Amino acid sequence: MKQPAVYMLASQRNGTLYIGVTSDLIQRVWQHKEGLADGFTKTYGVKMLVWYEQHETMESAISKEKAMKKWLRTWKLKTIEKINPDWNDLWPEIIGEKPQAVVPANAGTQQKENAVDSSNTLDSRLRGNDDALGGAR
Repeated sequence: MKQPAVYMLASQRNGTLYIGVTSDLIQRVWQHKEGLADGFTKTYGVKMLVWYEQHETMESAISKEKAMKKWLRTWKLKTIEKINPDWNDLWPEIIGEKPQAVVPANAGTQQKENAVDSSNTLDSRLRGNDDALGGAR
């Protein structure tokens, strides 16, 4: 996914948030998940990709990142929940895997057997140019 992108990571639902910008979303999120990115995300265990937005240019991505860092927390939460209300980790989506259905640990056997994948696919306007992904979605 080599295309400029702004992204938000979280430690958990409604947890610690991190906003970043990158030219290669897959590589950068992998670095966060593996703890290779020293600093804030490693210190606070912020590894779950909960939102991202692709841009045509790095300049527009950087501009959006700077603006978002000034936003109130409530605006950031609403931005995440608009496209990802269940706060699913979007890592499987960006690497082209189908996310697993999330079933509460206290769910009954029948509930687990009938679980439907509740993961959200991101609105194509937010994902950006799908053609740049080589049909990975």
